[in-house]
Amino acid sequence: MSIDRYVKEQQPLVYRTFLNAFENHRLAHAYLLCGEAGFPMKEIALYLAKSMLCDHGTPFADLTCNTCKRIDDEQYPDFLLIDGSMDTIKKQEISDLVDLFQKTAFEKKGIMVYVINEVENMTIEAINSLLKFLEEPSPNTYAILTTRNVSKVLPTIVSRCETVRLLLSPREEIVREATLAGVAADDAEILSFFYNNAELVKQESEDKTYQDIKEAFYSFLEFAKKGSKFARYSMEKDVIPIANSKIAARRFFDLMTLALKDIYSLSRGGEAALPSIKERTEPLVSTFPKIDEALMNTMTLRGEIEMNLNVGLILNHLVHLYFKE
Repeated sequence: MSIDRYVKEQQPLVYRTFLNAFENHRLAHAYLLCGEAGFPMKEIALYLAKSMLCDHGTPFADLTCNTCKRIDDEQYPDFLLIDGSMDTIKKQEISDLVDLFQKTAFEKKGIMVYVINEVENMTIEAINSLLKFLEEPSPNTYAILTTRNVSKVLPTIVSRCETVRLLLSPREEIVREATLAGVAADDAEILSFFYNNAELVKQESEDKTYQDIKEAFYSFLEFAKKGSKFARYSMEKDVIPIANSKIAARRFFDLMTLALKDIYSLSRGGEAALPSIKERTEPLVSTFPKIDEALMNTMTLRGEIEMNLNVGLILNHLVHLYFKE
């Protein structure tokens, strides 16, 4: 689904907010888009920024004009993107933004727009620099900030923006759309927990790192049925060589969390959230001595990945906790 169609059909609040602002020529100087993990936050922000600058806006961007294409190519001088999903946003980046946006617009439109994606990933120094700029914005300068966790954004930043919250699409709808797009049933069910967009589910399902981790995860479940010795063997042989980075390790922990939630539900006569892999999880109901503790330990150890500890040690410790007496 194209981003313009996604905003109109799946995010009516965003669409109506900006449609009204465009039609009445009453854009706020700063917007904060709030959504959970899995939303195409950066794509939405870029689409709205293009709509503010588009040569043929009706009133949203046509995505085909010269300006829209130049923004895609990072060749439009009055637009800047700072992406906090790639790395921590530092003070120098905000200082460079302020220096650029305090100058006169280069293009005849006279409008300057900047996007800060995942604004919660800023240093304190960067936040202070941004706050000063948000307090006294230059004329015809507009900001679009995004966050996946608004509780981590300073209230002083939130108060200076018009907040627009994205709406979650039903998970069943994401699974259905992804399956229709050719995504395997297990991938659609698993990834719908992390991406609230069928197109993003499809993209991730084609990622080699994800597929490698999924296969290692399946192998671990198969060996875990036979007990602790086999689970440790699979962890050493199948999982650790693949989950050797923070990104891959997080994904393995996420998959184990989903599996354990299903095992916990099945142990109490409930339904599986991942029916396509029920034949893998149901036999494990009798394997883990204390499923609730196993689930809690998995979620706790996932947080330790961020502390730059040895990933292999964390994964081996996970198996120990699963089968401790």
